[in-house]
Amino acid sequence: MIATVLLDAPGGLGSLGSIVPMVLIIIVFYFFMIRPQVKKQKDQKKLVEEIKIGDKVVTTAGIHGKVATVTDTYFLIEVDNNVKIKFDKSAISLDATKALNDPAPVKK
Repeated sequence: MIATVLLDAPGGLGSLGSIVPMVLIIIVFYFFMIRPQVKKQKDQKKLVEEIKIGDKVVTTAGIHGKVATVTDTYFLIEVDNNVKIKFDKSAISLDATKALNDPAPVKK
C-alpha cells in the first residue's frame, strides 16, 4: 500500500531511484577492482617478508637469482658466481617467484 502511494506520488522514488544504481556501481567497483588489488598487495608484502637467504627469486626486471643477504630495505641477490646485485624489496615479483619455486607439473 505504501509502495503504491510512493510510486503514484510525483517524484516519489525519483531521488531514491537514481541513488540505487550509483550505490550498486560502487559496490561492483569495490568487489571487482579495489578488493583484489588490496589482496594482491597483502600477498606481495607477505612474500617479501618471508624471503630468506638462499631463496630463489625473480625481480620485476626479470632477473633470476638467489638471495645472498637480507636487510630491512633491500636484498643482495647472487645472479652468478661472485656476481651480486642489490635490489630494493619492492623489486621482487610475486607471480614469477611463485612460478619459479613451484615444482614443475608431472606429465603422465
